[in-house]
Amino acid sequence: MTRLLSPEELEQSLRAIGAERYHNRHAFHRLMVDGALTKGQLQAWALNRYYYQSRIPMKDATILARMDDPALRRIWRQRIIDHDGDAEGQGGIEKWIALATGLGIPRADVTGLKGVLPATRFAVDAYVRFCAERPMLEAIASSLTELFSPTAIGERVKGLLSSYDFVSPETLSYFEPRLTQAPRDADFALDYVKEHAKTPEDQRAVQEALVFKCHVLWSMLDALHFAYVEPGLRPPDAFVPEGP
Repeated sequence: MTRLLSPEELEQSLRAIGAERYHNRHAFHRLMVDGALTKGQLQAWALNRYYYQSRIPMKDATILARMDDPALRRIWRQRIIDHDGDAEGQGGIEKWIALATGLGIPRADVTGLKGVLPATRFAVDAYVRFCAERPMLEAIASSLTELFSPTAIGERVKGLLSSYDFVSPETLSYFEPRLTQAPRDADFALDYVKEHAKTPEDQRAVQEALVFKCHVLWSMLDALHFAYVEPGLRPPDAFVPEGP
């Protein structure tokens, strides 16, 4: 990219990245929504995804710590509250624990990260480091995968409820708040990068940050597919489902 895109052109380019690279196109996601996974495979997904969920407030805290503007901090800190809650037993992380335990994983195993795949840890930890070390514009841009999450959530919830008799609406309570939280956060991040990416180099960095985040999410499903679907090779100490 050698010329400065208009804000509208930049947004179009970012949406094109998501349309091509967001992990709702991954084979593991398609198997999930088509009802083709076993309960054990869904357990593995919930456990490994918990590692990602548990690190999101940590990632957001690294970004918050670099914000000089109190107004900006007030907006961004809502993301941490959404995940951690204002008190014990609240927030998205607690709802994700309920999802995992609803699938039959003991709470202590979930919160203790027992059996999380090494590749999951590598991918998520790389994302946290990216947001801590890269310029704030790029860190904020990496969150733009939230532009595409409502579509994936809609597919996921519909597929899980229609195809798996051991999944209930209560099990999936994490997802309903995200249908409003994610668009709110994505709108803010999109407006921010459109305003602050002032050079072709800035715009390219924003695009590459979104590509990186898509790679993080995609690689997490790659690891699950390799370990629990095909060829089914689990690394040492990885979660072992009970039964199918």
